Amino acid sequence: MNTFAQIKPIAQYDKVSYYSVCIEESQLSIFEEFLQNHTEKNTNKLNHILEWIKIIGTKYGAQSHLFRPEAETADASALPPKGIGRKPHFIENHEKKANNLRLYCLRANENVVFLFNGAIKTTKYAQDCPNVRQHFKLANQLSKSIDNAFINKEIVWNVDFTQIDFEKDFKLYY
Repeated sequence: MNTFAQIKPIAQYDKVSYYSVCIEESQLSIFEEFLQNHTEKNTNKLNHILEWIKIIGTKYGAQSHLFRPEAETADASALPPKGIGRKPHFIENHEKKANNLRLYCLRANENVVFLFNGAIKTTKYAQDCPNVRQHFKLANQLSKSIDNAFINKEIVWNVDFTQIDFEKDFKLYY
């Protein structure tokens, strides 16, 4: 546990506040790295995930069934949710398809989500995929550290559990 991250607010919608983390001294969060990495290479897949982020944030809240369970050592999740029949659909070659781009995250509650990083998943299990393995592992490490920070009151909930608060110089060790 000698590597640290700092929490960075990403977006606020009516129903969900999104956060990410910056590793070490980076000014760019790992979610922003995800956006940079996939904006040109996987535009349609990325836009599908961004649409889910917006819909969850504005319409549904972060309900557990809207996330893929990706827990190994902590309660990590991923987007997009399972099921090609769910709107918004991912369309490729004029057909509904499964989106294999994964964005790993932590659903802290129905109002707060931490967005991490991800990649194209090419195997059945994230642990076996050379593309997503590192993102899956990091999401689980960060999720565990964030959960511990809540327990230790280093991260605290606001009055109605819709946002979090932490010291400006708080470092999350993982």
